[in-house]
Amino acid sequence: MRKFVLAFAGLSLLAGSAPSLAAPCKDAKGKFIKCPKPAKPKVCRDSKGHYAKCK
Repeated sequence: MRKFVLAFAGLSLLAGSAPSLAAPCKDAKGKFIKCPKPAKPKVCRDSKGHYAKCK
């Protein structure tokens, strides 16, 4: 019985977190929009194509 209760509690946590994942991809009216992509870190390279310190 205890295993059943723990499994049910774990599933309810997973189901409850799903709507919060979609929240950033909605506008003020609640309609779905294209999610902004995270900015890529700037990678600096020298003239030979090797990694270098960014200035």
